[in-house]
Amino acid sequence: MKINISLLILLLVIVGCSNNSSTETKVSNPEDYNTYLANYEVKTTSPYFELWNSKITEDSIQLPSFTAVAGQYNLFFESTGEIEYLKKAEKSLEKAVEIANIDNEKYYSSLARNYISQHRFKEAKKFADSAIAMGHEITAYQHLLFDVYMELGNYKEADSILKLFADPYDFGYMIRAAKWNDYDGKLDRTIMFMEKAKEKAEASKNRDLLLWVYSNLADYYGHAGRIEDSYNHYLKTLEIEPSNAYAKKGIAWIIYSHEDNPKEAQRILDSILKGHNSPDIHLLKAEIAEYNNNEELKKESMDNFWKLADKDQYGAMYNTYKIELYSNDSKNTGKALELAENEVKNRATPETYQLLALVNLKAGNKEKALEIINTRVVNKTYEPAAIFTTAKIYKANNMQDKVNSLKKELMDAGYELGPVTLAEIRSL
Repeated sequence: MKINISLLILLLVIVGCSNNSSTETKVSNPEDYNTYLANYEVKTTSPYFELWNSKITEDSIQLPSFTAVAGQYNLFFESTGEIEYLKKAEKSLEKAVEIANIDNEKYYSSLARNYISQHRFKEAKKFADSAIAMGHEITAYQHLLFDVYMELGNYKEADSILKLFADPYDFGYMIRAAKWNDYDGKLDRTIMFMEKAKEKAEASKNRDLLLWVYSNLADYYGHAGRIEDSYNHYLKTLEIEPSNAYAKKGIAWIIYSHEDNPKEAQRILDSILKGHNSPDIHLLKAEIAEYNNNEELKKESMDNFWKLADKDQYGAMYNTYKIELYSNDSKNTGKALELAENEVKNRATPETYQLLALVNLKAGNKEKALEIINTRVVNKTYEPAAIFTTAKIYKANNMQDKVNSLKKELMDAGYELGPVTLAEIRSL
């Protein structure tokens, strides 16, 4: 009897501790964000847009009209996720560049930004170089060139140009110093720079800067395991822009990956899709459905992803997702390899090389995969996805000691990688 009572007491203590732990890890409250899940009508026109659009004719040479219309198309793209608007912005800016010829560098800069959004990084660099060559606002165009270099994996050049515009009081420098330190694996310094940028944005009360810094700082806090801070900054983003799909997706991830509440996460994603239709939302829905053993919803969500991502207008924007998905299907390893090789040509970063290594592993080329990982990825990136690929390749090559040395790091990154990937990590 004493033994049974002791066991009962021990069981109650364990259950009590477990419940307390569950309560302590929960950071979200539907009352915080329910108001933002309303079906906000996304307007894809405005008097301002109509005014400038009406000035554009087939033989128009009014530069302000093209740039104003392009700016509105960018806003429509951000609001709706519809790729057609980003392409219309591109068309307007290309016309502006054609008219401006070499007379105004800002149009070259704007077109370069548009190409970055489309993952057309080499084309973006060409126009960024042109803007610097003819420009007077050199610092602004150096910012742009730094961004392009980072996307292309030209880190030495990025570091050199970052030093040219180093100014601890400049917002543009702060956010790029944060990006550099994130690449360099120094998350504490990344957050330090971002928090300084936040102070600057809050002092300026500039809506666009606040939106950018709150949403990006929320991401970095998540990487650092500061989940409550991450959640609160997504809410700050929504306070400014209630329809912001990026912040809602971030909250859905917290609820799914940190709080283990897939049903509530799906509810948030469904609310996003009422007004914002982009492939990544459907892909996250599919992952959560897989975790929830809902094969029907997973298939439906994957079908929706491919319907969008396969549109020619998206170009290379979703190639990284496609590569991983194709690599998991033995019938499509050829497609995966072709896309991975193209991605490396487009931007030779450790992240694209880890995808190429992953495809080679899935295709049975484990020795080649190991060579790519060791020469192009190891000690060159701190991204959990790349480390996970490295561990899988080590395992395939019977290097279990190296796998074990990475496993703790991967377990610590479980929130970023998500529950589905975490289950795979445990089996390494």
